[in-house]
Amino acid sequence: MEVHMALIRWEPVTELNTIQNEMNRLFNTFFDQPTPTGRGGAPTRRWIPAMDLVETADHYVLRADLPGLSDDDVNLQLEDNVLTISGERKTQHEPHEEGYYRIERAFGNFARSLTLPDGVDPDAVQAHFDRGVLEIRIPKPEQKKPRQVQIALGTRPTDDTRTIESTDIGDPQVNSGDPVPAPA
Repeated sequence: MEVHMALIRWEPVTELNTIQNEMNRLFNTFFDQPTPTGRGGAPTRRWIPAMDLVETADHYVLRADLPGLSDDDVNLQLEDNVLTISGERKTQHEPHEEGYYRIERAFGNFARSLTLPDGVDPDAVQAHFDRGVLEIRIPKPEQKKPRQVQIALGTRPTDDTRTIESTDIGDPQVNSGDPVPAPA
């Protein structure tokens, strides 16, 4: 009887990615579970609007899907380099005394925060709301440019030679007392 075995190389990074994916799935399902806070104990889902963050040459552009909301339903706050979008999507359901109906759309309060890089000018941030999409344009902070130092070839600094006198501390081999040129 012949036994064939395959030797498979163990890749720890792949294992870590698998663990990370499972933890993400676990947390996503935990925080997205229905909670019995609706009318009559009916389960509702926590609403978290979808957001995209795109980097252009001069701006960071944040787009948030906020269907069913108007600009009056949304609050923007920028404090200590943290941009927070918050608001509430109100339920549009009527209470039914009889019969069965199904609610799949989420509603309720929401808040999403995004930490911005240091140096963003809060007065230059622009927001535009159109057809349920909030677009926020955040100008990139100016980068500090490195200082250019000119190197002169073939020339030396002025000959300002200084000497440091040493003092005798007892051992003539260690310190001879001769003047030593100081570093420039």
